[in-house]
Amino acid sequence: MTRAITITIPHELGQAEARRRLEEGFGRMEQQFASSGVANFAKSWEGERLSFSAQAIGQVITGHLDVQDKAVRMEIHLPNLLGWIAGKLKGRLQKEGQLLLEKK
Repeated sequence: MTRAITITIPHELGQAEARRRLEEGFGRMEQQFASSGVANFAKSWEGERLSFSAQAIGQVITGHLDVQDKAVRMEIHLPNLLGWIAGKLKGRLQKEGQLLLEKK
């Protein structure tokens, strides 16, 4: 059984710039994950959807981001064992996503 987190982050960047920023953000996340014990991080683009997976404390986390003209929609599936962090994770991802996608 998994627990899903869904986040929608509005932006004014257009698809191409939002995608570029997300790619940079995921690059930084990969480096942070490597030093914090998250293993087997994988990501792949198919059109404007970024699918990803990672393993933490023996549990697999999966999800995807859909990059749209005016918003990014993120869906993450946490295994039941990690479901207790869903609220905290959702708040942090919402905040980090907004910072990443704010118009500068």
